[in-house]
Amino acid sequence: MSPAAARTRAGELTDHILRARDAYYGEDAEIVDDATYDAWMHELEQLERLHPELQGQDSPTQSVGAASATLFAPVTHAERMLSLDNVFSEEEFLAWAARVERDAGRPVRYLCELKIDGLALSLRYERGRLTSAATRGDGRVGEDVTENVRRITTIPTTLSGTGHPDLVEVRGEVFFTVADFTALNAFQQEQGDRLFANPRNAASGSLRQKAEGKTERQLRAMTERLSRLRMTVHGVGAWADPPVAAQSEVYDLLKGWGLPVSSYFRVVEDAAEAAEFIRHYGEHRHDVEHEIDGIVIKVDDLALHDELGATSRAPRWAIAYKYPPEQVNTTLLDIVVSVGRTGRATPFAVMAPAQVAGSVVRQATLHNQDVVKAKGVLIGDTVVLRKAGDVIPEVLGPVVELRDGSERAFVMPVRCPECGSPLAPAKEGDIDLRCPNSRSCPAQVRGRVEHIGSRGALDIEGLGEVSAAALTQPVRPEIPPLVTEAGLFDLTAGDLFPIDVVVRDAETGLPRLLEDGTADTRSPFRRQRKKSDPPFDPGGAFDGDATHIVSRAAQELLANLERAKTKELWRFLVALSIRHVGPVAARALAQWFGSIRAIRDASRDELAAVDGVGGIIADAVTEWFEIDWHCEIVDRWEAAGAQLATPGHPGPGAAAAGGGVLDGVTVVATGTLEGYTREGAQEAILRAGGKAASSVSKKTDFVAAGPGAGSKLAKAEELGVPIIDAAQFHLLVTEGPSALSGQGPSSS
Repeated sequence: MSPAAARTRAGELTDHILRARDAYYGEDAEIVDDATYDAWMHELEQLERLHPELQGQDSPTQSVGAASATLFAPVTHAERMLSLDNVFSEEEFLAWAARVERDAGRPVRYLCELKIDGLALSLRYERGRLTSAATRGDGRVGEDVTENVRRITTIPTTLSGTGHPDLVEVRGEVFFTVADFTALNAFQQEQGDRLFANPRNAASGSLRQKAEGKTERQLRAMTERLSRLRMTVHGVGAWADPPVAAQSEVYDLLKGWGLPVSSYFRVVEDAAEAAEFIRHYGEHRHDVEHEIDGIVIKVDDLALHDELGATSRAPRWAIAYKYPPEQVNTTLLDIVVSVGRTGRATPFAVMAPAQVAGSVVRQATLHNQDVVKAKGVLIGDTVVLRKAGDVIPEVLGPVVELRDGSERAFVMPVRCPECGSPLAPAKEGDIDLRCPNSRSCPAQVRGRVEHIGSRGALDIEGLGEVSAAALTQPVRPEIPPLVTEAGLFDLTAGDLFPIDVVVRDAETGLPRLLEDGTADTRSPFRRQRKKSDPPFDPGGAFDGDATHIVSRAAQELLANLERAKTKELWRFLVALSIRHVGPVAARALAQWFGSIRAIRDASRDELAAVDGVGGIIADAVTEWFEIDWHCEIVDRWEAAGAQLATPGHPGPGAAAAGGGVLDGVTVVATGTLEGYTREGAQEAILRAGGKAASSVSKKTDFVAAGPGAGSKLAKAEELGVPIIDAAQFHLLVTEGPSALSGQGPSSS
């Protein structure tokens, strides 16, 4: 591969990896399977070995996790939380062990333990008392989840025993057992809440939630989730002088302090015994109380940890063995087509339920009609199913030898299964077919409404998958309350009360029928009256009818919609589903223009000139506002009281020179700045009236650089731009440039 081609491919891989990391760590979502992610990382590592000039400090191969989200306060780890390198075969593991023993120059004992599929957590104890708990984040700065961790009964707030150091960070994994995950989903279903996809997402989603703004019912549900969480500790950080010589002795010490230590670890004498441990749990992985996705093998001798050292992202004295995806045979019952938020029509395999990698699988995406053809599957086939990376179900292909002639080919529909519009590619050459009826196709409206309620947009509690479907499904009344999302903030109890939705079979996705052959319909927004309810008053405020009353879920949804009207402007921009406009671009537009009206009236060039926007996003915004029904959404939201302008904003462009202590000052923040997330640093600059630039130029006044600053720091040094550290950055955004007079860069 030529250097130019290598650079292009490395850029593509970096984009894929960072997007997957942001979704996984910041949104508790898995947009790609582990096997694909690992393949991307492996390919990028290979490219960087062949072309060392491609490996910058900000490369995914040199970093851990993802930057902490803005939902929680940042916590700087006293010692970095590293990740682990992976091996995928016994041969790769033995090769790693051979390198370790060569570098050690002496026989090595290994500690083998199960790799729990959970959420990494760091507990900070000072003189035996828990002072903070934080997620991994990017390895240097995580999210402060202390208040939630204090509700997990298996984590002690005060250590037992004696001999506690002044400061120690205890690292481990938070998870649900298989039994507790099953019970949790049963509880979710009973409460009418969305089910969790898998234990890892459930653990992350439960720990990364805020009590603020929740109703009593929601707080009870939150407590129920947290009370079921468990933790297993597997290491320490920031411990100046541990009184032990081996990793296994650390575990004994931690256990004596009352911390939960795994009972499944084993110390072995050599790599051959470690390989035997790997094989054993490969066969018995589902005999364990919790989900595992591999085995972690560590050098037991702590002195060797120091000798072997670490790379920028992983220790050289430990490795993770990842088990291959499991495969089973099952029957392909049907192939149904689902339409998503963007109108894309996606075929899904509907299969006889199959136990794969510890859970029951009934459906798997087939992506598009060309993939169905390429896989060669027929409806009625026995197919090979796997859970790629133990997460994403995938149909590999048919078992042709078992065909009996009753199988039939899949035919891609020519019309949208939800609204009947003709399906077509968005542009010439596209493989995917899309429904062009973006305005009122129920599937697309449903997807957009669910997106509005998501954490990344308006974060509306109760506006999830179930509510979005109910509000956009034309069952009863025949015209749904929301033909488009324009009417979202006009909803009343009277709109919600009559809604019935079709109950669908979990295996086939088809409507469930009653004995008389009619569809089983139910309401998520009303319930039968009880004797304790106030009597029905036809002349009073709407509360149902003589036999039914508006449900608590409906009341809470309406209250949450009312609260959402005052959310930040950038969140409304994300909620509008404008192509390419994510949180970063939305923040830039909101800070610069200050209102939806100003953005709507801006020219393409004015939009593109905003730092962090550019031509592609500017085109998307301009094109979005050229569509009448899009403008209707904005007009109706505004008429309903949604705050589509930043209070006190002086007008377009003024955010960059808003009269604060950084009036007219351009600052670039790069690397890890203690006390600030990446987005938090940018917001601090903007709040102070400065311009938060994304690249360094001669016009840059200051570069605030922390660990991992990379190429921006080098550019600043080359141009002679003043470089400041985290402490000086805090002075700059709170007191202005004059506070730095006479100061040199202070030590971080």
